[in-house]
Amino acid sequence: MRVADLTEQVLNHNDFIDKAIQLALENVRSGSGGPFGALVVKDGQIIASGANQVTSTFDPTAHAEVVAIRKACLAVSHFELTGCAIYSSCEPCPMCFGAIYWARPAHVFFAATASDASAAGFDDSFIKEQLFLPYAKQEMSIAQVSHRLALAPFEAWKTKVDKIAY
Repeated sequence: MRVADLTEQVLNHNDFIDKAIQLALENVRSGSGGPFGALVVKDGQIIASGANQVTSTFDPTAHAEVVAIRKACLAVSHFELTGCAIYSSCEPCPMCFGAIYWARPAHVFFAATASDASAAGFDDSFIKEQLFLPYAKQEMSIAQVSHRLALAPFEAWKTKVDKIAY
């Protein structure tokens, strides 16, 4: 790769991260939600953006990355973001990382760290710890309910000829 190409790539990363940070700042100033912003970029163009909307929409899943992913998937008319990059003002939380992996972008870039978020009152370390514990040891009561039809949806899926695999 040529030095000029590498320099341009670094400048683009900084520009996109700056825009994600500006979304987060604007969100705080407007009172619309938490201090998080995210962009989805394809072929050097922003195709979607999102800011945290948890408190304004009463939706605990309305994190900036999830909002941006939802908009980007609509923009490309697909549930995968192949060839895209996600730029976030902060390191994604476990839920957002899950959504990001399901969306399958090529790259994820972030500015502030989870430790930085924790220092501001957004600590997700408890969730990260809980995810790796057996259900019986987690703080939340989680249990499987045996049901005779539990596997029926999967059996129906396996035999569906016109399914869209993902």
